Amino acid sequence: MNTRQVIDRYYELANAGQWDDWCDLFSPDTRMDEQLAGHVEGRETLREMMKGFPETYASFANRPRHMVVSDSQAAVVSHISGRTRHGATVEADVCNYFEVADGQITYMCNCHDTVPFKPVMSGQ
Repeated sequence: MNTRQVIDRYYELANAGQWDDWCDLFSPDTRMDEQLAGHVEGRETLREMMKGFPETYASFANRPRHMVVSDSQAAVVSHISGRTRHGATVEADVCNYFEVADGQITYMCNCHDTVPFKPVMSGQ
């Protein structure tokens, strides 16, 4: 897969809630700087983190609004809409930066306001 295909698949799988397949998009030695979780190293670490995602969110959507792809890099502005298992809503604009090599994400960083995620972080 080329960079655009990997990024399109990233959002397709996230919006379908297919987190195990989503994790497979990342290289085994991937690095991630995640706004809420901090620095993450390794696909299997990410996979373990994502196991709790379905218990956190009753619904989750991350819809791309604008995408720029240049060779092995991409930046995506998107909007997250979610609802926690306790009924709290999350609405947030996000920017993700990706580096892709050999059809896998080797680095990802996301940036967003943390306030909309307070219900998630407090278990509401």
